[in-house]
Amino acid sequence: MEEAVTKPTKKGGGRLCCICNQRRAALKRPKTLEQICRECFYEVFEEEIHQVIVDNQLFKPGERIAIGASGGKDSTVLACVLAELNRRHNYGLDLFLLSVDEGITGYRDDSLETVKRNEVQYGLPLKIVSYKDLYGWTMDEIVKMIGLKNNCTFCGVFRRQALDRGASLLKVDKVATGHNADDIAETVLLNILRGDIARLSRCTSIVTGEDGPIPRCKPFKYTYEKEIMFTYAYFKRLDYFSTECIYSPNAYRGFAREFIKDLERIRPRAILDIIKSGEDFRISTSTKMPEQGTCERCGYISSQKWCKACVLLEGLNRGLPKMGIGRSSRGLNNDPKKDKDIKQSNGTKSIENKQCGSLDF
Repeated sequence: MEEAVTKPTKKGGGRLCCICNQRRAALKRPKTLEQICRECFYEVFEEEIHQVIVDNQLFKPGERIAIGASGGKDSTVLACVLAELNRRHNYGLDLFLLSVDEGITGYRDDSLETVKRNEVQYGLPLKIVSYKDLYGWTMDEIVKMIGLKNNCTFCGVFRRQALDRGASLLKVDKVATGHNADDIAETVLLNILRGDIARLSRCTSIVTGEDGPIPRCKPFKYTYEKEIMFTYAYFKRLDYFSTECIYSPNAYRGFAREFIKDLERIRPRAILDIIKSGEDFRISTSTKMPEQGTCERCGYISSQKWCKACVLLEGLNRGLPKMGIGRSSRGLNNDPKKDKDIKQSNGTKSIENKQCGSLDF
């Protein structure tokens, strides 16, 4: 006679955890639809991150790793989990927090206070670099000049380079960022919409910038935003800053984000499917790709004579903030010495809008 199969029973009106079958389930995982308790979720969540780190050989013993820390949910959870895994599994890493102060009053100044508390909570040294020190401009000053349109272009370019500058000051071997599965799916979609073949070919890589000054890695590549924010950070009562940037409501990425959220509501696995599609894209060998070089002005990596940051700064300093925005067959990157001959277009000077100096997204 076959033994009866024991099924999870309800206790106090709730379903029992499908893993331990002891405690009441507290959530349903979006990736697997499993109903599990808090304790089992913590264990499964952290073990999945550990497995991603091990399978992809993200770190080596003795390495110095900077965690890109904004004070938001993703970077805070990343700092918490990496500190715990480093201790539990004896990775042998020297961990640091690295923050960028863009100079956004009422947003970044508040979030940096959260990062400073995280420094104490996790016992990780903190380094802050600012746009003002690096470029002579704050985002408040840039927005005052250019307005709310295209301001995210400036911030994105400057922040990528600022992270590298800060990482160099810390003398780290790698930068770990909190980009999650939702972020990567959004980026795949954005690069398709933009027709950006160069970025599409690398945006799903878990390690980027290996040919640059300091590689970056994404331990949360397969981790859903819902599990990071609404589950792990919430249940653990982590100290994080949840306000969105005051200058980003009209950001192009926001439209892709809403589309991804709609897909997730219909079919949760859609996020991982999009990432898988991005991984499986193959670029034709006949496609001409940008060649990495060095910026003639600042020495940063660039596929043009001047890196994007230098082009944008030139426009700001000359009172022509839209100089680096838009597309044109002529411009500073054709011949920096002859930029006086650039034609006026809609009251501004335009150059080729080719992204360079980008190690991530």
